[in-house]
Amino acid sequence: MSKAPFRWSMTAMGEPMLRSEFEPLQPGAGEVVVEVAGCGVCHTDLGYYYDGVRFNHALPLTLGHEISGRVVAAGAGAEAWQGKAVLIPAVMPCGVCELCLSGHGTICRQQQMPGNDIQGGFASHILVPVRGLCPVDEQKLKAANLSLADISVVADAVTTPYQAAVQAEVQPGDLAIVIGIGGVGGHAVQIAHAMGATVVAIDVDQAKLDNMANYGAGLTINAREVQGRDMKKAITAFVKEKGLTQYCWKIFECSGTAIGQETAYGLMTYGATLSVVGFTMDKLELRLSNLMAFHARALGNWGCLTELYPAALDLVLDKKIALTPFIEKHPLDEINQVFTAAHEHKLTRRAILVPNP
Repeated sequence: MSKAPFRWSMTAMGEPMLRSEFEPLQPGAGEVVVEVAGCGVCHTDLGYYYDGVRFNHALPLTLGHEISGRVVAAGAGAEAWQGKAVLIPAVMPCGVCELCLSGHGTICRQQQMPGNDIQGGFASHILVPVRGLCPVDEQKLKAANLSLADISVVADAVTTPYQAAVQAEVQPGDLAIVIGIGGVGGHAVQIAHAMGATVVAIDVDQAKLDNMANYGAGLTINAREVQGRDMKKAITAFVKEKGLTQYCWKIFECSGTAIGQETAYGLMTYGATLSVVGFTMDKLELRLSNLMAFHARALGNWGCLTELYPAALDLVLDKKIALTPFIEKHPLDEINQVFTAAHEHKLTRRAILVPNP
């Protein structure tokens, strides 16, 4: 680290983030220091910064949990990672507790989430445990015409809907409905399509809907124009036209809005699976007996198990899902301007902040 490491930190909710330098990080046993190539700006970051969503680390806190980079220092037991290109999981479980050992690592109570439990990725360098790191095949990265910074968003915007699709058991021939096709939902459409499902994409932005028709959406619905029972009728008509089942739909709520959640719940049918992927602080009224009457299920989805990261990354590197049309890179020093633009819905793509553009 020839130049002093630096980070941009949140000091108070909604106040401009401040740049500061810090001493070079020293990894302990089982830890590595990663030089950040890029860090994506997630809806969750905006929730922490603007909406008072709770985080665990005391302020000042560097946000950012969609991180890719290169290992530049390794502690005892982690030496094999020195120099490797890596994707840092958005949720890093301890690996040894009851939840981890029973396959529930994403809700490990000792988990370390960058930009929440520990200092995050809007920085030049980050110190993280080596457990769960996802190696990046740089030859495949180059063949896919992607940079290491480009794939930072895989750490949440791709892996989170990937786990949701795996958990919902998406299969060839399924009907998958994705509500909200922003940074996460746009990839959810592509992932479900790559898994063999026919996909319905629902949003209020017609330009986004038109774009998703080129990336896996078999039917697009503008929720400003078609709502309630009319929406379900439109999907049912599409299902009949395509010869698909009217039952067991896989519904993914990715908008992180109350109206999106109401829409998703209203689309449930017999044997349906509702996956709640987006997050909102808003509350809504639901008749839970619908789950009983439809013999349906509702699933939450927090992050992604680290063991699923390589398969999710392969979808990108094997060109089965596209990243480039959905991302845009900005210098990290423009973080305050980018957050403002994201909060005001002025960005059409997911922003990646790059420390050394």
